[in-house]
Amino acid sequence: MVLVKLKPKPKRNYRKEYDNYHGKPDQIKRRDSRNAARNLLKKKGVGVTGKDVAHKNGNPRDNRPSNLKVVSKTKNRSYARTKTARKLNRRS
Repeated sequence: MVLVKLKPKPKRNYRKEYDNYHGKPDQIKRRDSRNAARNLLKKKGVGVTGKDVAHKNGNPRDNRPSNLKVVSKTKNRSYARTKTARKLNRRS
């Protein structure tokens, strides 16, 4: 029998993650646009509670009504992604 010492998982540094990614101006614009899309559908009376608003072409800045659809969180977050976080199949 061999005992293996496991290293404790290092704690996540959320401040660093925010500074490196979420706090960048380009990412802030994308997040703002995603929130705007969600609010647009809410105002139209579409039920978005517990669901995600997906952009069909993968561009979060494109908020045309024909480009938006409401899908489950599991479905929206399961698309295969490229290294730059784009959808592999952009028409999904």
